[in-house]
Amino acid sequence: MKRNNSDSKKYCIKSAGQSGRTAPFAVVEAYKSVRTNLMFLLSQSRSRAFEVSSSHPGEGKTTCAINLAIAFSQLGSKVLLIDGDLRRPTVYRKLRLENSKGLSSVLVGFASFAESVISVNDNFDVLTSGPITPNPSELLGSDNMSLLLKELKLTYDYIIIDTPPVNVVSDAVVLAAKTEGIVMVVQDRQTTHDDFGKAVDALKFADANLLGVILNGSAEAGEKYSSKSKKYGYY
Repeated sequence: MKRNNSDSKKYCIKSAGQSGRTAPFAVVEAYKSVRTNLMFLLSQSRSRAFEVSSSHPGEGKTTCAINLAIAFSQLGSKVLLIDGDLRRPTVYRKLRLENSKGLSSVLVGFASFAESVISVNDNFDVLTSGPITPNPSELLGSDNMSLLLKELKLTYDYIIIDTPPVNVVSDAVVLAAKTEGIVMVVQDRQTTHDDFGKAVDALKFADANLLGVILNGSAEAGEKYSSKSKKYGYY
């Protein structure tokens, strides 16, 4: 297991776009509230592995996944954050970690989990995406992924997987059967009702468990969602 020796070794919850700045009190408390709700929802589950996704890119899913992992680890729980976006990974950049080895390396047999995981602190580990592969959906849906999660559930209290947007590619839906469910992130004034509805329909069709929704960047009451959408620059 590698230990991260960069400045990112010391973590606190941060708000998006504020590198190096601690998030406002209200933001910290909001993540703690989400953490409490998830702990309750997962309390009767045999495993506590779940996904974090969104309907489209730019809605803050990766930032939410990172901050949820930090929030859980601050309770003393053993937490693993996995970057399951094997197309356009960002966890390693946001946390300033190496990405020469990661999830893709483990799944194809090029490296072991112990060689690839990065220990941030005693309670918080990260498995980055690893090198870009031409078959991400197949890897996430593979038996190797199932076996990996089965083994990791014996070690970690919570496993949080950052996955690509549901409306862009099927990766999150493919992985849903291997986890306890998915947390969807919607961006205030950006995510449309149609976009979110389409994502929920895809999850229902796959019999995925929707654990809940995080409203990110909430604005004052009365402001409307934007109808604009963005393209995801996938390979």
